[in-house]
Amino acid sequence: MAGKVYYRKLIRDKIPEKIAAAGARCEVRTLTSEEYERALLQKVEEEAGGVAGATSRTVLVDELADVLAVIEEIRTFKNISDEELEAAYRKGMEKKGGFTKRLFLEWSSDDGYTSNEKNG
Repeated sequence: MAGKVYYRKLIRDKIPEKIAAAGARCEVRTLTSEEYERALLQKVEEEAGGVAGATSRTVLVDELADVLAVIEEIRTFKNISDEELEAAYRKGMEKKGGFTKRLFLEWSSDDGYTSNEKNG
């Protein structure tokens, strides 16, 4: 038997079947609600990384679909309605705008503003 590769991450429901169909073995467990919420939020970051690394339009579309799948699951798990999300979207657009101007911030004086982005 080959060695083990430890993933320790949330996977889609059919992955164990795919592993078995390939003649391999795996171990899975069901997460608690708290573990599941944490894993979903981590999964968004993982899938977004796939978007950033897409090398073709086809891969990009697939990766965006994966991000949407995780977002939809978070919405379901946290009971976030279409209306609630749409209202937050509209509020954000009104407050911060969109991306149509393609603006890239090179620098800003330090006024104490913080964002949720990782520093580049």
